[in-house]
Amino acid sequence: MKFSNLLIPTLKEAPSDATLPSHIYLIRGGFIQGVGSGLYNFLPLGKMVLDRVRNVVKEELDASGAQEVSLGFVTPASLWVESGRFEKYGKELLRFKDRKDNDFVLGPTHEEMMVNLVKQSVKSYKQLPLNLYQINLKFRDEIRPRFGLMRGREFLMKDGYSFHSSEEDMKREFSLMEETYKKIFTRLGLDFRVVDADSGAIGGTGSKEFMVLADSGEDTIVVCKSCDYGANIEAAKSMPYICEEEAPEANFAKFNTPNVKTIDELSNFFKVNPYYLIKAVAKKALYDGEREEIVLFFLRGSDELQETKALNSINANDLIDISSDELEEIGLVAGFMGPLGLPNNIKIVFDNSLIGGTHLICGANEKDYHFVGLDLELDKDAIVDDIVSVKEGDKCIHCGGNLVYTKGIEVGHIFQLGTRYSQPLKAEFLDENGKTKPFVMGTYGIGVSRLLAAIIEQHHDEKGCIWTKESSPFDVCVIVSNAKDEKQNEIALKIYHELKAKNINSLFDDRNERFGFKMKDYELIGVPYAVIVGKKVEEGVVEIVSRDGNIAKEINISNIIEAVAEIV
Repeated sequence: MKFSNLLIPTLKEAPSDATLPSHIYLIRGGFIQGVGSGLYNFLPLGKMVLDRVRNVVKEELDASGAQEVSLGFVTPASLWVESGRFEKYGKELLRFKDRKDNDFVLGPTHEEMMVNLVKQSVKSYKQLPLNLYQINLKFRDEIRPRFGLMRGREFLMKDGYSFHSSEEDMKREFSLMEETYKKIFTRLGLDFRVVDADSGAIGGTGSKEFMVLADSGEDTIVVCKSCDYGANIEAAKSMPYICEEEAPEANFAKFNTPNVKTIDELSNFFKVNPYYLIKAVAKKALYDGEREEIVLFFLRGSDELQETKALNSINANDLIDISSDELEEIGLVAGFMGPLGLPNNIKIVFDNSLIGGTHLICGANEKDYHFVGLDLELDKDAIVDDIVSVKEGDKCIHCGGNLVYTKGIEVGHIFQLGTRYSQPLKAEFLDENGKTKPFVMGTYGIGVSRLLAAIIEQHHDEKGCIWTKESSPFDVCVIVSNAKDEKQNEIALKIYHELKAKNINSLFDDRNERFGFKMKDYELIGVPYAVIVGKKVEEGVVEIVSRDGNIAKEINISNIIEAVAEIV
């Protein structure tokens, strides 16, 4: 392709709302064009990269035995009502009515649609297992779209769904998809980590995320410095902490603590480690059908509540803050709440670390009073769960190594769904004994358009993009140093045609512009290699430049095609 014939509207300045390198360089390099909040057009260069990334995803999925389909972008809302997600998904789900007043949604994900497809097509265990996927547009009405392709409202996504006759076979496919995803992200030249994750609105009992490591990532992930354990902060677990400081010795009693409300104040007042204090966090939980209730989460004073874990512990849709006035209305005093003598209409959740806790100090549910010397005995019906955030320095549950925080960009997520969707949607098959059973499912997603941003977040410098081998729009760019020099033009054109004859995807910068201007565009666009045809053609020499590091090497013209073929 000749540069002069290609629509590449490069820019000197980035839009004011672009802060991440990927957003800046994809706009400035003429890859994408903003048309609305979180909405982007893909220009020729961007579409080339998108297609190359898509092809890597497709090739590896097809090799794994998965089959590609294409589902409707518009989904009947009735399927989402049946699955129970129509209300639970929240305002990110774009709902609308057609002219006949029927309800529809723009699919942010397609579990319901794929289940409906298989429900109508698969009747027997003999047709299983089955793994179907699509690479298609999705829409999620983000409250605050930002960072370009990283968090847009419309995006290209690969979503796949597997159907099985047993839990064991689903887990086999889940492992196969994990290995397939590793191959995809490795081919794309990404430094990534597979981490345990929360299943969120998708549901299911087990999920893993694929995180591209980048300082600009929105997700905090916890990784072990000694083994390959990793988890999203929302799902991370650590070994139980044992406090080395002695527990406070006291008989159970109510103690006057005037105006001592916070954990720090309480720790200083009693001169004890916060580990021996019970922290109470009050939230209002929201459920389907606008039902709500007040929940108290109890944990050790040295810990912090992890809200996603807390949300999952009571299977709510959302948790919101509650004011001290609202607490007073139901007989609770902010700063002095504890697990003893609570009103009957309060739901209580305890963190695992409080099981068997002794010598504890907690609120007495009375202003200016705390209980000391509490040995906590939990009722057998009490809700007990892991609801705390893992801290840096906590110990790994696998090897005992130190856990640390890092940042990541989520580019893939796989789930063990079980019968989460097949049961409510009545998607069933006949097993080998002629009995009706719901499909056991897995689901597997990749943010294909987001991958463009993730690649640039890891592969860029102060001059622009540095595309990896499998993602670049072109393999090599041929640049004429002096467009007015007939000899240079003749040699460059000959090299360009010979590269094309070798099936090497080449861009020929034939523009009548200054060499420095063309080099800046080359560095901005980020094609992995350039062949520079300059003054030394008279000596039979041209240059190969590697975009990664901008390293130049002189090559004899007679060897240039073989040299490019070897590195490309």
